[in-house]
Amino acid sequence: MKIIIIGNGMVGYKFCEKLMAKNPQGIELIVFGEEIRPAYDRVHLSEFFSGKSAQDLEMAPATWYEEHGIKLYTGDPIMQLDCENKTVSSHAGITESYDYLVFATGSSAFVPPIPGVEKDGVFIYRTIEDLEMMRDWAPKAKKGAVIGGGLLGLEAAKAMIDLGVTDTHVIEFAPRLMPRQIDEAGSTLLQAKLESIGLHILTSTNTLEITGSDKISGMRFQNEQVLDVDMLVISAGIKPRDELAKSAGLATGPRGGILVDSHMLTSDPHILAIGECALYEGMIYGLVAPGYEMAEVAIATLLGSDKQFTGFDMSTKLKLIGIDVASFGDPFASDGEVRSIVLEDRNKGIYKRVNISADGKTLLGGILIGDAEQYNMLLQTCKNQVVLPPNPEDIILGSRGGESEGGAGVLSLPDDAMICSCEAVSKGDICSHVLNGAENIEAIKKCTKAGTGCGGCVPMVKDIVNHTLKSQGIYVRNVICEHFDYSRQELLDLVHLHNLRSYDEVLSAHGHGDGCEVCKPLVASLIASLWNEMILDKGNDTAQDSNDRFLANIQKGGTYSVVPRIPGGEITPDKLIVIGEVAKEYNLYTKITGGQRIDLFGAHLTDLPAIWEKLIEAGFESGHAYGKALRTVKSCVGSTWCRFGLHDSVSFAIQIEERYRGIRAPHKIKGGVSGCIRECAEAQSKDFGIIATEKGWNLHVCGNGGSKPQHALLLASDIDSETCIRYIDRFLMFYIKTADPLTRTATWLNKLEGGIDYLRNVVVNDSLGLAEELESEMQKLVDNYVCEWKAAVENPEFRKRFSHFVNAPEEKDPTVDFEVLRDQKKAKAWS
Repeated sequence: MKIIIIGNGMVGYKFCEKLMAKNPQGIELIVFGEEIRPAYDRVHLSEFFSGKSAQDLEMAPATWYEEHGIKLYTGDPIMQLDCENKTVSSHAGITESYDYLVFATGSSAFVPPIPGVEKDGVFIYRTIEDLEMMRDWAPKAKKGAVIGGGLLGLEAAKAMIDLGVTDTHVIEFAPRLMPRQIDEAGSTLLQAKLESIGLHILTSTNTLEITGSDKISGMRFQNEQVLDVDMLVISAGIKPRDELAKSAGLATGPRGGILVDSHMLTSDPHILAIGECALYEGMIYGLVAPGYEMAEVAIATLLGSDKQFTGFDMSTKLKLIGIDVASFGDPFASDGEVRSIVLEDRNKGIYKRVNISADGKTLLGGILIGDAEQYNMLLQTCKNQVVLPPNPEDIILGSRGGESEGGAGVLSLPDDAMICSCEAVSKGDICSHVLNGAENIEAIKKCTKAGTGCGGCVPMVKDIVNHTLKSQGIYVRNVICEHFDYSRQELLDLVHLHNLRSYDEVLSAHGHGDGCEVCKPLVASLIASLWNEMILDKGNDTAQDSNDRFLANIQKGGTYSVVPRIPGGEITPDKLIVIGEVAKEYNLYTKITGGQRIDLFGAHLTDLPAIWEKLIEAGFESGHAYGKALRTVKSCVGSTWCRFGLHDSVSFAIQIEERYRGIRAPHKIKGGVSGCIRECAEAQSKDFGIIATEKGWNLHVCGNGGSKPQHALLLASDIDSETCIRYIDRFLMFYIKTADPLTRTATWLNKLEGGIDYLRNVVVNDSLGLAEELESEMQKLVDNYVCEWKAAVENPEFRKRFSHFVNAPEEKDPTVDFEVLRDQKKAKAWS
């Protein structure tokens, strides 16, 4: 059988991969692709602007096709199809005959017929070539726009931001964003979140004209509004690539798309169509998972099986510019047989809506914005008609006491529940492979390919693996990597017990092999957390993250930052003068940060020791901005100056910061001290936050800002300063000893069985009898503290490492280049 595939996108490639996996005999496979490169991952296309290359996005290299005996023609589209003689002819003049032909031509971007779309500076968002042209144009653009407020349009808006065009407008013809996926209330909240990060949203807006001579200069809308822009991306939807099928006489839909039946056969019994070019029962499926299912059905048809395509669930979950958005089932159900439960938290920017049957037993669909962690479980509950709990609101409010419903929910799913839609992998498939020896997520990916598509199912796959192992009485251990058969907590205890002080000692005693990029920084972090020794000593620096190696954060353009510690944000005029003098002498960019200190940017590697020598002489210390350590303890002015202040928050913040400075942990730590309940120091958004009361201090723990902000929770109230420090000692040491690598305290607490009540019992009530031990271990770390930069500038061997050229230590990196920005300098962007 000779099969020709027209199109080498994700679905075309998946057809080849699935067919080869069945190890068919006597099949000749020929693929014609219009693009110059093999199939690549369009789902993660925006990651091209985050550093991924075209090669990184490839589904498989050209050699894969050769190894499987597949003839691949790239950059050579089919121009003519002769159905009667069963031949195709390509642009390059190649003519091939076929027994069966598969259309996998996908779709193209829909470009509205707007006068001026041909101007320079107007782009579509579809291929890597489109992205390359956008990247080349963006440095010349200051103000951008995107036509389209759907999934693709918001992806394009993210791409604009990634390209540095932060003044970007999203133009949507409909009255709201993402009208096909989310309701009006959800869209309103999503719009507010997008506007809070700088996007401008224009809904109910129709573009009449793109203005400018040869290149775009603006847009004119139907409401007579005019917008000046110098870059425009059109991402207003897709249209199926069916032009070749139409010219060959195949049946197509009135609005486009090649008509197919449930076996993916077109009006010609020797021609099939799959993916976004195929029209099944009036529906074009614009997601990759349905295309993969179509590929599976087409293969079954060609090999004589009776598998049929019966439609596909269009549920989807994605992260739009850092914001979780998901919809599943019927998100808009609203008739009399439906009841909706809505959670709207405008403070945290979270909207959740679930639609349930009138009897309260069945989940029909829903929408999640701002927090989509429950998506996988809700989707499976909906698709498999799992009976809801007595209080259906629990499914979005989460567990309120006892074991979380996540694990039990996974176990309650039927074996035929489709866990990975991209690769059509069921719960039963995963359980079967686990029982046959695939005991971790990587092994399951290799066996089934589950989680290798969009990746959205990975958390659920992990849950199924772990619970299947537990059901067999197998202890599930969260081992570090292939070189250490221990969890982080187990290894920490072993390193402590055997007094190991370097990565090589730990590897020799408890590991095997040569180590890797996972275990090296983890072990170095353990050693730093246990002994608090100079980070550049005993070779531990080479195992650390690259920032630790130079005691500075590596910045754009090959420069480094200098961040002296300013405890509590308090600084004398003399010290301010020294910072100014150093910044002027070494031409550094200066900025006051949200953490109440002054950062100096643009330092050459070779200048770092000299800069720090001057700062240390003036009484400054390392601010540890480069390490997974205490950053700052923010404070308000407190009772010293503020008429509302109850206690001296500045003095207490300085005392706290000077106690915990330099202590390494699984992740960075931030603190805050507020002199009254007005909370000017934002203590409740910190890993530990202290707020003055009439009777003493309230201690809050496990908060953080960032992309997923979380308020700290009250650990103890109305305590004195000494007790407060004791509790922080215990809390931080317990966190250091038990948290997973690179886990902030907020995430650690979320995963801690028993939550804040359990943590309070350990820290305040000493339920584990560890209080004295934790306090003692913290005191040893405090006693061992030395300023790393002071040690570095005083040690000639350490100073040697701060040379760009070993044989010319005074010479600076010649590739570093700057440009002027508001009377200061900034690094020129890397080309």
